[in-house]
Amino acid sequence: MRVLATAGHVDHGKSALVRALTGMEPDRFEEERRRGLTLDLGFVWTRLASDATGGSGGEHIAFVDVPGHERFVATMLAGVGPVPAVLFVVAADQGWQPQSQEHLEILDALGVRHAVLAVSRSDLADPEPVRADAVERMAATSLGTVPSVAVSALTGAGLDALRRELAKLGRTLPVPPADADVRLWLDRAFTVRGHGTVVTGTLGAGSVRVGDRLVADGTTMLRVRGLQCLHEDVSAVSGVARVAVNVHGPSDGVLGRGQVLLTPDRWLLTDLIDVRVSGVPVDDLPRTVTLHIGTAAVPVTVRPFGPDTARLTLSRALPLRVGDRAVLREPGGRRTPCGVTVLDVRPPRLTRRGAARARAAELAGMTGRPDGAAELRRRGLVRRTELAAMGVPAPTAPVAGDWLADAAHWAALRDRLEAEVERHAAEHPLEPGLPTEAARRLLGLPDRSLVDALAGTSGKLHRNQGRLYGPGDLRPALPPSVQTAVDTLRHELVRAPFRAPEADRLTELGLTRKTLAAAVAAGALLRVGDGIVLLPDADVRAVAVLRRLPQPFTLSEARRALDTTRRVAVPLLEFLDARGYTERVDDQRRRCRAGTESGGGRESNPPARDPRTPRF
Repeated sequence: MRVLATAGHVDHGKSALVRALTGMEPDRFEEERRRGLTLDLGFVWTRLASDATGGSGGEHIAFVDVPGHERFVATMLAGVGPVPAVLFVVAADQGWQPQSQEHLEILDALGVRHAVLAVSRSDLADPEPVRADAVERMAATSLGTVPSVAVSALTGAGLDALRRELAKLGRTLPVPPADADVRLWLDRAFTVRGHGTVVTGTLGAGSVRVGDRLVADGTTMLRVRGLQCLHEDVSAVSGVARVAVNVHGPSDGVLGRGQVLLTPDRWLLTDLIDVRVSGVPVDDLPRTVTLHIGTAAVPVTVRPFGPDTARLTLSRALPLRVGDRAVLREPGGRRTPCGVTVLDVRPPRLTRRGAARARAAELAGMTGRPDGAAELRRRGLVRRTELAAMGVPAPTAPVAGDWLADAAHWAALRDRLEAEVERHAAEHPLEPGLPTEAARRLLGLPDRSLVDALAGTSGKLHRNQGRLYGPGDLRPALPPSVQTAVDTLRHELVRAPFRAPEADRLTELGLTRKTLAAAVAAGALLRVGDGIVLLPDADVRAVAVLRRLPQPFTLSEARRALDTTRRVAVPLLEFLDARGYTERVDDQRRRCRAGTESGGGRESNPPARDPRTPRF
């Protein structure tokens, strides 16, 4: 199917022409037919010839018939907004008129590139002067040089030639991707007894199927209960097409023109956009105008940046993407409507002095064409799904999870991370490892996985138990005073390996929980329990002693064999259980496990530390 909108001055015969082409009545209201004046959008269709010879079975073409009166320009904008091509009508007996000009300016602002010119009422006046004038005017816009046909809806003259031109136009229109994200701007909503809410619109791209879930204005999920295309029930439809969708959900009763149905989780709603303005200088725009896009008409506040760039603050959020075309129009039409191209749907907030000037310079170099590499350079880091929702393709693979990173920005972050790890080690010699979460905050990163990814790409950093270390040994360097106290403690433990020092002795030596933790991390001591430290090989030596006992053995037997106290024996045996050296037989007895030879040292892959064991 191809979908065209009509355009042209009031009373130039747009409705009469599509009525003659389709045999259908586009004016839905009795008042329209009585007055001969289109007041609202009308929808009709026909099947065109399959080829230039006039064979049957060609493509369907649907028309969105718009009003031409100056009071209904907003309605005209709702009709042409979602449509890719137009049938522009100028009457031979009246020639170019004010609404002909305004409609042409609107089409130019929207960047419409496909049209056929019909010079109507050619039975009442010579159509050639009007045709030449209209073709020249249209050639200076985005429409370029368009084919033209002189017709008469009354006599039928020229209708076959117009059908051929429309068929030719239909064959040249681009076919949008059927798997594109759906953005269905609604132009009508009504209730059908026994079915509920039905909405209509022009599906520009993507596909809708019965059973699909669509989101109304990005917030409320609706289910597609039924579909019609050209008054026929269908199970699925792809754009471009005129569709009627029977929806069901919490807000189906409040849908109407200007609202939109969307593919879930694929669009960003925004009420702040940066745009390029065409047609008039930005400084000539009033502070408040109306933004027309799709079928929506939303008041916006304009903040000029450069000669042709501005920031628009929308009165309600809309699902917009980079490259979208829209129209700015002052209510009442006192100024020429101008076009806008969306440059950024997630613009930065301007909070610092000079930020607006810097932003204006940045916008000056933006084209409005989706450019993933350029967008990534500007943002540094962005989620791939968010970039896609902006309408921008991902230029590279993610660096972590769904996160994309600009290469230069990523390298700078890695350098900063290495510097922060080095600085932390210098400032905290007893705890040289920089915690991952602290690194995330220092670098201002939104996700901890990015820190891990940065460390993984660095040849200088090592990760261990949630901390980042620089090159070399991961163990802390003990200050001289701490090293002296640890050496004293080690000398005492040589004489009695399993008689761990009491808390008073640790205090006397000046060893705090923090310095003891550093000594354990440095490998100078072994912590087997809260406040219980022994020599680094105490676990292996204890197993050698316990293996000489009759198996299994009790806590009391182990305590006597190790020549220690219950205060040390209980956590030591639990430590050996956790490391896999010993195992319980029952509530009272343990035994040494096979494979832990007395002189063989620890297992090559000992079990992980019991998480219940407290740390210093």
